[in-house]
Amino acid sequence: MKGKLLIFSAPSGSGKTTIVNHLLKKYPNFGFSISATTRAPRAGEEDGKHYYFLTEEEFADKLDKGQFAEHEEVYAGTSYGTLKTEVERLWELGKQAVFDVDVVGGLNLKKYYGDNALAIFVRVPSLDVLEKRLRDRGTETEENIQKRLGKVEKEMAFEKDFDVTLVNDNLEDALARAEVIIDKFLAE
Repeated sequence: MKGKLLIFSAPSGSGKTTIVNHLLKKYPNFGFSISATTRAPRAGEEDGKHYYFLTEEEFADKLDKGQFAEHEEVYAGTSYGTLKTEVERLWELGKQAVFDVDVVGGLNLKKYYGDNALAIFVRVPSLDVLEKRLRDRGTETEENIQKRLGKVEKEMAFEKDFDVTLVNDNLEDALARAEVIIDKFLAE
């Protein structure tokens, strides 16, 4: 069985995870696609729920065997990817696969799954708003904040390659717009 994919991508702090979590609660037929990563779990994260935490060797082995729909070394020594089996698992459950992935990963998923996928770029009104959101999280070191901010300009350059842009200036408005975009795509 083939379902559809809803891909949300954005620079860190744009609100894509908040939007995705809202949609997962609102639409019972949506399933979150769990990414694989070589990074260490953060406090409270569980393997198989938040990510599939793999060693670099395990990741490389799966990569060599062609088991990823997309993958990327996001930061030196830290890779992320979408296992094809994860998408198939969701479709077998009768779910539409929902993704919360970085910009390059989102475009690679769109390329791999084509018209079955809707690639949505989530954008904040300004870099200042983005920096404030990252700092307000309280989960990142100053070094990580600077690293993430350093990637923003590069990531913003890909906005034009997405199917649609969702500006997250006001969360309630952004959530309502996301629902309209998704309902239209699923009706096609």
